[in-house]
Amino acid sequence: MIFFQTLFHEIIGFLGISRLIDICKTGDYKVLLTLNGIFSVISPLIPFLLLLEIGRAVFYKRFKIEDYKMPFFIFVANRFISRFISIAAVAFCIGVLEKYALFNTSLKWYWFIYGYVIWEFSHFIYHYFGHKVRLFWCLHSTHHAPETMNLSVTYAHFFLEAPYADVIRTSICILMGVNPPLLFIIMFIDGTWGAFIHVGENLIKDGRLGFLNNIILTPSHHRVHHAKNPLYMDTNFCNLLNIWDKVFGTFQHEKREMKIEYGISRDVNPNNFLDVYFGELYGLWKDMVKAPGIKNKLLYIVMPPGWSHTGEHKTARVVKRAWLDENRESAHLVKEVVEG
Repeated sequence: MIFFQTLFHEIIGFLGISRLIDICKTGDYKVLLTLNGIFSVISPLIPFLLLLEIGRAVFYKRFKIEDYKMPFFIFVANRFISRFISIAAVAFCIGVLEKYALFNTSLKWYWFIYGYVIWEFSHFIYHYFGHKVRLFWCLHSTHHAPETMNLSVTYAHFFLEAPYADVIRTSICILMGVNPPLLFIIMFIDGTWGAFIHVGENLIKDGRLGFLNNIILTPSHHRVHHAKNPLYMDTNFCNLLNIWDKVFGTFQHEKREMKIEYGISRDVNPNNFLDVYFGELYGLWKDMVKAPGIKNKLLYIVMPPGWSHTGEHKTARVVKRAWLDENRESAHLVKEVVEG
């Protein structure tokens, strides 16, 4: 009996409808007019879209259990660990750093815009380091390991990634004056959009979302971010506003003529939980063991993925440059043939 009660509460929690159920039980529907009430209505959106995405895949006979299996296992593994560590990390950063804020903001529309721009900057910083520092990539790679894109991927994270991400993002926002109530509102909105942009082609074929593709980061942009195509590597680090990707030169539109290849560049078994979850950490350990000297061992921790003490680097920058050079030469040969 306890097992079924626990299972029921876990399902209700995953669907995000627990607060709606409480509102229905009390009959106090005026709560829906409050901020918490609005959050209660929005929370079930992503789980509902995920179920709809799966339903459409089944209906059109495109459903593959392997597309959803690994994110589900990762979600279950993280369910009780990452969530509480992340909450504690946010609370700790607010408690320690709030008194050092440059100035104080309030719940005004102009401070909301300011706060969102700062939040996107902090998200860019965390996400950029997640791709450019080998140790952080070991935590982030779990999210990039799936070789298809669907809403279940949003739940696929290494359990330590959320805490370290929230430490970076919360610290920057609090120090820049984004007060906690405003920060929590922004985190909720950004978290909802950040989940939605993982929507797969089973639900939204063209992720560009029309004119929005030129204004904000859409599912199309995030599909590019999850691609291992050389041109697409290490691009589109922001979540909703693409301002910082454009500032730092990491913005990339999806090219219609280029088929997206999802996953990570190393050989990985996407159906093996241990490989997906710990494979990058194991690879880092092997590289450190083989590296001569303490300096090289430590460099493997902080240098980008693909860096080698031998000088034979296979970082995203090196791979992308080689691809661009090769395609530039191919385009030049084609031009010579046509003109000849």
